[in-house]
Amino acid sequence: MTMVTQPPRRRLSLERNIERLREQLDQLASYLGKRKITRSLEEFDLETERLISDILGESSELLDAYEYAQMGEAAGLVNMTDEAPESTGLDGERQRLLQRSRVLESCIAEVEARRAAGTKGVKENSTALIGPQVAEHLSPDIRSVLDTASLREAGQQMEHWRTGSLLVTNTQSYVGFITDSILAREVVAKGLDSHTTTVKTCMRPLVSIEGDRPIIEAVRMMKEHATRHLGVTQDGGLIGVISVSNILRYYSGVV
Repeated sequence: MTMVTQPPRRRLSLERNIERLREQLDQLASYLGKRKITRSLEEFDLETERLISDILGESSELLDAYEYAQMGEAAGLVNMTDEAPESTGLDGERQRLLQRSRVLESCIAEVEARRAAGTKGVKENSTALIGPQVAEHLSPDIRSVLDTASLREAGQQMEHWRTGSLLVTNTQSYVGFITDSILAREVVAKGLDSHTTTVKTCMRPLVSIEGDRPIIEAVRMMKEHATRHLGVTQDGGLIGVISVSNILRYYSGVV
């Protein structure tokens, strides 16, 4: 008699969770104007939050991301006021819906990664690489200013390059970031002399992330280090910068 081997319960559970998340993503299309709406968006959000919590846990960063998506800040898990993210140019409500969609896609990617890891025999507690990588959404242009330059010089460079931030270098390596909001706060609010105050005295320390890490990890690092910019590295070298604005564009579906 031939014995039929049943798939492990855990694999069946993962398959069902992927299916549940895909069903929820499909239902979200109704609110984007593609189908008739059968319930309020508030009810949909409550159900989605319960679903993400049930599948990924109450402490999941993706649950946080979904909650922020409802405010149009899916990638902005950074509770700071020093710099407002750039506008993506989309209608506010549609942007929030697109951000919800991106978060659900990331949830599906995470569960699929867990399924793949299980198939390969990877330990359950190992960290899976999930979702889009940081390197796919970075800004490759590296604009920098010397740490010995004056705040006025930094401001002039920002105006020249039409950017709101610059990397700071000490001629040997990149050591920090300076932003237009920092300049405004230090010069205007604190009354510092922009001609004599150096960038080094006001910059934020450089925090970096490997380009092959998932975007959600960049979000976590920004929150932990209270920064809106991260240097992106590969093989020990800096290859670009990722900011809250880059991540918001991803979550909003903007290329």
